[in-house]
Amino acid sequence: MAAHSGYKPNFTFRFLPQRAFQSLTSPETVQRLRKWSMQGRICAQAFGFDENFQSYYKDDFLMAFFRDPNVISDLKLLSDSSGRWINLGTEVKKVEAINIPCTQISMSFFDRLYSEEIVRESGHIVKCLDNFCDPFLVSDELRKVLLMEDSEKYEIFSQLDRQEFLFCIFKHLCLGGLLCQYEDILDPYLETTKAIYKDLVSVIKDPQTKTIRVTSIVFKVTAYDPGKDFIISDVFMGTEECLAWSWEDLRVQILHQIVSL
Repeated sequence: MAAHSGYKPNFTFRFLPQRAFQSLTSPETVQRLRKWSMQGRICAQAFGFDENFQSYYKDDFLMAFFRDPNVISDLKLLSDSSGRWINLGTEVKKVEAINIPCTQISMSFFDRLYSEEIVRESGHIVKCLDNFCDPFLVSDELRKVLLMEDSEKYEIFSQLDRQEFLFCIFKHLCLGGLLCQYEDILDPYLETTKAIYKDLVSVIKDPQTKTIRVTSIVFKVTAYDPGKDFIISDVFMGTEECLAWSWEDLRVQILHQIVSL
């Protein structure tokens, strides 16, 4: 139906507690998240809806989500004051959103870490002299590439690369939480990133060209309460089935992500 026809779907949402997220509950992932000081700081939830979504309905879709009674009562947020999971508990006054690229279909996206000698052929991450990039201590070439814009190899990932949803997950896992114990080799970061990404986005194969592409549409959202203070910053929200993925970076800010499967 044409966007100018005046028709607007009445989006309603239902909580899907039965939706499992194996990428976050496997013993190996739990062990890694605990080591990275992230266990108990990530919560994934699913919300379903039946209405047809089109990109020009983005603003209505997002506002309807945060004002839906089922979302208000069931969406979990990590409180920055208490450090505990709480319900959204209130309608939002305003939602701002921008599109986030979600196009990557292969972990070869990170092969440049090897070719640019950020990581050795053995998989070990190359160490460097300690630098401080508030609030992070940077002691290896991987974190230099992720954080330090003036580093020699920062540009091996373009600004568009860094906006990719796959990169956002990878970076967050690499930086970890307040008491993070960093890995000496790259594989645990790549394996966990791949598992989570596959759990959160959908792909299809074109029957004629046989090419695979991501069908998930992702938005970066900031939601404001009636007092005009932000309730949630850096929300990634998608279409189809809505998956609410919330995390906290204890050293930077609270991040809440909602993506599609």
